[in-house]
Amino acid sequence: MEELRIDVVDATGAGELLTVRRAAFVTEAQLYGDPNIPALTQTLDELVEDIGRPDVVTIGAWIGPRLVGSIRVGLEANRALLGRLAVVPDQQGQGIGTKLIMAVLQYLPEQTEEVWVFTGQDSKQNLSLYAKHGFEHQYDQNAGDLTYAYLRKILGDMGEVGEAPPSPADDGASA
Repeated sequence: MEELRIDVVDATGAGELLTVRRAAFVTEAQLYGDPNIPALTQTLDELVEDIGRPDVVTIGAWIGPRLVGSIRVGLEANRALLGRLAVVPDQQGQGIGTKLIMAVLQYLPEQTEEVWVFTGQDSKQNLSLYAKHGFEHQYDQNAGDLTYAYLRKILGDMGEVGEAPPSPADDGASA
């Protein structure tokens, strides 16, 4: 297996990123019986616009030329909000999601004190992954028929990642 490379995704990779997210979020849609979750309904134009925002960093994981995973980082004052963690189905369970979470730190501004993440309340695998990396449940929030669990990690010496600030519901669920 080729080495995993992690780097920023720019607008030139938006089409591939959209495909990765859609493939990864199908299981979330099935879990919740809702094919209209934001990660599945976002258009290519909306994604390109999001990638171009100055307060957003989108990080990707590649094996060779293939994008196999990504995570979105929203930046706000001293907080970061992780979202849309996605790994292509045939590469899930290989540690790519963990590597993406761990890589987030190098992309955070120096003043970042806490990282938040949110995921569907019933997404037990996601909740377990975040807890494993030091995220602690803070609260739940209803958004239509979905209930999101918000978790936070306080950054001490910046030695680990695992927190994200609450974000607008239109940022979608994390997978």
